[in-house]
Amino acid sequence: MAKKAKKQQQPGGTPATVALTAAGVAYTVHSYDHDPSHPSYGEEAAEAMGVSPDRVFKTLVADVDGKLTVAVVPVAGQLDLKALAAAVGGKRATMADPALAERTTGYVRGGISPLGQRKKLPTVLDASASRHATICVSAGRRGLEVELSPTDLTTLTTATIAPIGRT
Repeated sequence: MAKKAKKQQQPGGTPATVALTAAGVAYTVHSYDHDPSHPSYGEEAAEAMGVSPDRVFKTLVADVDGKLTVAVVPVAGQLDLKALAAAVGGKRATMADPALAERTTGYVRGGISPLGQRKKLPTVLDASASRHATICVSAGRRGLEVELSPTDLTTLTTATIAPIGRT
């Protein structure tokens, strides 16, 4: 059973919402009650907000040839590690150790945002994002999403756009 998403601005906010506000970017915050027993953070977010899963994007951290790299792909699909490596000029990509991803980004797994990370990492946004006027990404904690234009996300993260997702 999907929970009703609540739209609200967070006082003080997360590093992601603080970065968006500082940049003067238009965005909407969606919060919902996170269910720790749900099998997928991203699918839970899509269900709770009543948004198509192809508009909700998950933030994954991968290791490309020894360098941490952020991949932002639709929750309805999976990350193509070979395509990610190619997008950043690398040869081989593997998923990063979750503890290292948390330490490096400053966020917890399931709440990693591509915005406001502790250390700026190379970022690749799946090309499918450009099919939508707005997309949703984590706002920096479980149960909190931000909706913004893919163009603004690309600009703020200096992301490369590439087909890195697969269904």
